Amino acid sequence: MATALEQPQFATERDPRLRLIIPIIVAIAFLMEQLDSTIITTAIPAIARSLDTTPVRLNLAITTYILTLAVFIPVSGWFADRFGARKVFALALFTFTLGSALCGMANSFGMLLAMRALQGLGGAMMTPVGRLILLRSFPRSGLITAMTYMTLPAIMGPVIGPLLGGLLTTYASWRWIFYVNVPFGCLGILAALRFVDDFREEAVQRFDFAGFLMVGCGVALLQFGLESIGRPIISVSATALVLAAAILLLLAFGRYARRVVAPAVDLTLFRFRSFWVGTLAGGLCRVGLNGVPFLLPLMLQVGFGMSPVTSGSLTFVGSFGALLIRPLLSPLLRRFGFNVVLIGSAVVGSAAVGGFALIEADTPHWMIGLY
Repeated sequence: MATALEQPQFATERDPRLRLIIPIIVAIAFLMEQLDSTIITTAIPAIARSLDTTPVRLNLAITTYILTLAVFIPVSGWFADRFGARKVFALALFTFTLGSALCGMANSFGMLLAMRALQGLGGAMMTPVGRLILLRSFPRSGLITAMTYMTLPAIMGPVIGPLLGGLLTTYASWRWIFYVNVPFGCLGILAALRFVDDFREEAVQRFDFAGFLMVGCGVALLQFGLESIGRPIISVSATALVLAAAILLLLAFGRYARRVVAPAVDLTLFRFRSFWVGTLAGGLCRVGLNGVPFLLPLMLQVGFGMSPVTSGSLTFVGSFGALLIRPLLSPLLRRFGFNVVLIGSAVVGSAAVGGFALIEADTPHWMIGLY
């Protein structure tokens, strides 16, 4: 009779069905998060009218979500090791789903922001713990296939998000862009509780609460200060003080992290050239490129007077183009190498973003889609 030590180490080796089921469970979380991040932009003007605010002010609904993600992502791994990956993943799905439902019920700007923060809390735990579940459910030889199953729905989220957001906003209500997450979330919770192992570490390092406070407060103050520059919330001198405090907190954490065994954010990763180049250079590129999905729907609806469904259709064309180019990436990388492809992509992407400045109100719709 086989002993416990002779049992297969990975869940997918014990039950071959899980080779498909577990990636699909994790993919549900990725799909919800990617869909949510793109579907809301098309509905911003309609939400602003409903909640008696301005479309530009509603960028706080996106900023609040992203800020909450940035603050709480560092603690997700510790929570999974301490309380179990299955419990944390299911709780994250529940939190995100609850936040989505409450966003749909929001009757004021303040309530929407608070519920977006709740969504961000769930999202901060959802995707990192989902990746951890994959790593601990598959042997190394099966990870590539698992990642493929997981990323396909995540890729489809940004593609269908703008079009779905436009359709729901035009023919139903903007509230449905949040309600659409509820069935996915409920399905993911039930499946996670049924099929995912509850991984946890036997010995967990003490949580770096001081470091977490420094990083969280520093990032929050930095975001608030940048927000106040773009849309003044406080005086210029107060904004300068907020930004200075943010920088001091982040620099203080940099010194503090060198003396701690397990800091809230592991800065030693920046010793690897590939990591800091990808993070810093890639991050700067994404600042410009990721601004388009937010600004373009506003320009098309507020500036050009288009309907949400027309705006979503045009934004969908750009996302669909990104999906079509993916099969060509591997041949391009083999032929030209990473440097040429990365630099070429950055140049082409920057030119496309700059091309939006050339669009006039009477530009044909199909030409806008080319950008």
